[in-house]
Amino acid sequence: MPINNPVFASLALFAVVLAAWEFLPPAMDVPQFIIPTLSQCITELGRMWQFEGLLGHFLSTALFTLLGFVIGSALGAVLGYLLGMSEFWEKVLSPYILALQIAPKVAFAPLFIMWFGYNSLPKLLVTVLIVFFPVLVNVLQAMRTVDRDLVNLARAYNLSRLGIFWKVEMPSTLPNLMAGLRIASTLAVIGVTVGELVGGNTGLGFLISFGGGQANAAMVFNAIILLTLIGIVLYAVLVRVEARVLHYLPRAEH
Repeated sequence: MPINNPVFASLALFAVVLAAWEFLPPAMDVPQFIIPTLSQCITELGRMWQFEGLLGHFLSTALFTLLGFVIGSALGAVLGYLLGMSEFWEKVLSPYILALQIAPKVAFAPLFIMWFGYNSLPKLLVTVLIVFFPVLVNVLQAMRTVDRDLVNLARAYNLSRLGIFWKVEMPSTLPNLMAGLRIASTLAVIGVTVGELVGGNTGLGFLISFGGGQANAAMVFNAIILLTLIGIVLYAVLVRVEARVLHYLPRAEH
């Protein structure tokens, strides 16, 4: 495998990082409760699987990440398209949407817990709220920049409003929609984690909180790595979907 191959370089860098993780903390006398080594994290991972119900926590976080992403993305896309088709309602609702967009979404987590209790609903709502806005903004911006000549041409052929949307506006806005979905996929993990940290009793965010309280840095490291894995898988799936949906778009040559 040639040295200038990016895959080879990436794997080599990954191996260097793992080696540094394993050997540098002991060499620098860093305590285990500050930075555990790779082998200590692997040992703790086995203990978490056996005694802490790791699989259940992982599946709970993955499920609510996916649910929050799907619901938030669907709501954001639908509202974005509806507002994009109605300039009047866009102007009416824009100040309120802007206010909600500016407000820190994680601050809603304690409020949702007070309203709905210590269950899975608050973390789902936080995730939906965080995912909602990037999709909405991307779709709305794309609707504003649709080629008006194409819209006028469709009207000249007597297409209905719905026909114009399906034939002209939807295809034109798909790249922005997919970009918003990719951004939202990374934010969905953050939303679930915040909900589990603030008031959850299941999930990887709960394990981070529990491990921190026990000064078990290896548990915290493992939970963070598994959260990252969930986000990477969701993002990778969206990249594959985007490649198939937008196959007609030319790719830039490097």
